[in-house]
Amino acid sequence: MLVVIGLGNPGSEYERTRHNVGFDVLDVFCEQEHIQLTKLDHHGLIGESGFGSGKLILVKPQTYMNNSGMCVSEVLSWYKPEPDEILVIYDDIDLPLGKLRMRRRGSAGTHNGMRSIVQLCGRDDFPRLRVGIGTKPPEWELADFVLSHYQTKEDRETQFSAFLRAADVIRTVRSHGLEAAMQMANAPTNKDGAEAARRPANGQGKSGDTGHAGMASLGEGKADAADEQTKEETR
Repeated sequence: MLVVIGLGNPGSEYERTRHNVGFDVLDVFCEQEHIQLTKLDHHGLIGESGFGSGKLILVKPQTYMNNSGMCVSEVLSWYKPEPDEILVIYDDIDLPLGKLRMRRRGSAGTHNGMRSIVQLCGRDDFPRLRVGIGTKPPEWELADFVLSHYQTKEDRETQFSAFLRAADVIRTVRSHGLEAAMQMANAPTNKDGAEAARRPANGQGKSGDTGHAGMASLGEGKADAADEQTKEETR
């Protein structure tokens, strides 16, 4: 079994924002693997594939970022995965745009969604995949930055490439285990954010697939839509 949880905020106004990389990675993966997240349960959108020990559960919490633990705690209580059968995907402002970093366990750091998960689940012994969204410019408020869209074509292409690589990481966890997936995710990157090792050892990864066709723009031309009333629960 593998339970993959992508963190983000529900609602069209938050689509393709920096804070929604967990949702975006699942969108790419689901389109590549022909999986639909149509089940609304445990405060989240859920999709399932496979059977028995090979079962894959994909989850998008619908609680807004700061309350992600409400969904995740219920999902883990229901499916009862082992620690190594969990993968949480989320954004990281301390990593360069498009850079991946995977760890087997660790603290929540400054990420409010992860803080909620650790607090409500009472544990931090699960793997997590972080996707870099770049450092906040000095003149920006943190909430404004994480809820903003990517401003240049280069940034959008860099981040979309990261989503494709993250989808490969999910496949590698299933086919080769955590160690192989961590080696892939933590491989050195070049200046464009492209991983040196993008595919599983058997060459069956789908990095070359474009995945979610509508994601290439990653919010191009959209206004930054989060208002002051909702920033506290979404950032």
